[in-house]
Amino acid sequence: MSTWGSSKARHVLKALMKIGWTLPAGKGSASSHIKLTHKDNQYPPFVWAFHDGEELGPKMLARIAKHTGLTPEDL
Repeated sequence: MSTWGSSKARHVLKALMKIGWTLPAGKGSASSHIKLTHKDNQYPPFVWAFHDGEELGPKMLARIAKHTGLTPEDL
């Protein structure tokens, strides 16, 4: 059983930014694809097909976590 629930994409983006991920300067969430970089270069850049109001399920959250270090407690 997964420890992940579901969450809106905008909440996941906020959580990623809290744990050190950043958007490149001048880039907002207006595009459907965003490229996040980690402030410590601990992880390779992560490209995400971002849709603000979309609900992300447990499988997608687990995939994001695998690449970014996100944990259920971060949400």
